[in-house]
Amino acid sequence: MLRRSFVFSAAALAGTGLSLNSARSQSASFAASGDPVFDAWRTDFYDRSVQAGWPAQLLQAQLADLTPDPGVSSSDAKQPEFSRPVSDYLRGVVSDERVSIGRGKLQTLGFLPHVEQRFGVPKEILVGVWAMESAFGKIQGTKDVVRSLATLAAQGRRRSWAEGELYACLKIIASGEVTRERLKGSWAGAMGQTQFLPSNYLNVAVDEDGDGKRDIWGSDADALASAASLLAKGGWQRGVGWAREVVLPEDFDYGQTEEARIPVRQWLSQGVRRADGLAFSAADSAADANLLLPAGAAGPAFLALPNHYAIRKYNNSTSYALGIGLLADRMGGDGPLRTPWPVEAPMSLADRQAAQVALSNLGFDPGAPDGVIGAGTRKALRAWQKTAGVPADGYLSADMVRRLQAAANFGVAVPPPPR
Repeated sequence: MLRRSFVFSAAALAGTGLSLNSARSQSASFAASGDPVFDAWRTDFYDRSVQAGWPAQLLQAQLADLTPDPGVSSSDAKQPEFSRPVSDYLRGVVSDERVSIGRGKLQTLGFLPHVEQRFGVPKEILVGVWAMESAFGKIQGTKDVVRSLATLAAQGRRRSWAEGELYACLKIIASGEVTRERLKGSWAGAMGQTQFLPSNYLNVAVDEDGDGKRDIWGSDADALASAASLLAKGGWQRGVGWAREVVLPEDFDYGQTEEARIPVRQWLSQGVRRADGLAFSAADSAADANLLLPAGAAGPAFLALPNHYAIRKYNNSTSYALGIGLLADRMGGDGPLRTPWPVEAPMSLADRQAAQVALSNLGFDPGAPDGVIGAGTRKALRAWQKTAGVPADGYLSADMVRRLQAAANFGVAVPPPPR
């Protein structure tokens, strides 16, 4: 559904070959794409958009030759944050090669101190984003962003979001700032060296190198400054950390994982300590934090500070935010984590769904049995773990799947193995 009309002026259409008279045209004829579902969506999208005040000729020019991209559909179903064990994912993210390249970039990019001062975001975080999103600008994606977003919109699962981003593309094209040919990116519509969605480009991209263009594709300075702008607008707090690895006391209540967001000083009062043995800064001690156990009680533990959640405005994934932060810490001179990541095997979709069904049958609501182990599933698992007498870390392992299924089948909790 369109939330508001976009009013075009003659100035807005200058350089596009369009006129206000063309904006009033109501007729359109699109060649069949070979996909009836896509064609029906395209016609409906065009009709709704014209009625809302979008230039018909602009819509016709950008939609006429579109066909759905089958690669977008397959990619949408298998994001690595959900299909790979977090330990495997993060070991790949924080590689020695990336750390070495990133340290070199920190030494050679002269614009970074100015960007850090302007936006308050540490340069290591920005280079971490750059590394994660495009391998320091090398892998930006070659897909037509308009086509990718139209494909996602036509599928229907994320229609409202995809249409919103498609409208942002149309605004960019109509403004003349960037051509359709330049709007290249990933299957999900993210563009440039720091993989901005079109709406983010419109709202927060900046011209750092002073050439009069916001070039997140060709300008390192524009790309990283734009990332800093996005993080700043997402709530980044100057002088506060993003997270710290911590050590938990033996009698710790794991049920607090992800649930309690309290000042760091209150975590310290429970016996939580930094893994490196150092003290928290005054700013960090006063900040609210919650506990993350991304690989369960056997893996490293983190107190996530406010800037962890600013990173998640970029990509709302715990593992993604951890990857950015840990990579930045290593590039800034920190050593490896004190508690190593456990070695885990990938868990099948069937096993993840079976665990969700078992939790539901046991009276703990994990949400839809979609195989995505998100916050709802972890919360339900922690609640069941408390009743089963095992550490309530909310972590789903192959052993935990077995326990859940046994409990659901027999109505009793499987006792923990002897220590």
